[in-house]
Amino acid sequence: MKFHTRKWVKPEDLNANGTLFGGRLLEWIDEEAALYTIIQLENQKVVTKYMSEIDFKASAKQGDIVEIGMEVVKFGKASLVLSCEVRNKMTHETIITISSIVMVNLGPDGKAKPHGKTEVEYVVNRLK
Repeated sequence: MKFHTRKWVKPEDLNANGTLFGGRLLEWIDEEAALYTIIQLENQKVVTKYMSEIDFKASAKQGDIVEIGMEVVKFGKASLVLSCEVRNKMTHETIITISSIVMVNLGPDGKAKPHGKTEVEYVVNRLK
């Protein structure tokens, strides 16, 4: 799994227990999944369709740096299925895992549109 994004846990990210609010973490994950999908499918119109079981394994506290990893599970006709792990950057302790996030590629009409992709592409290979 590749970890592309890092977030610094700040006071506004905390819950009443003084640890990272799960909703904030899910917001970060959803944004990262969208960005990853936009880059892979080369289309800015994508939406989150589904997230499987969300497994919180540890917490993070103010000042921690967390990193978000995404990995392609499979390419569908109009979708991309990702898995995600968020971990503490310094200790590598897993904070959360999500085994399946389904992102859907949309056409100009806002409906699912086949993307024609079958494998992960890296931006550096597109620029040649």
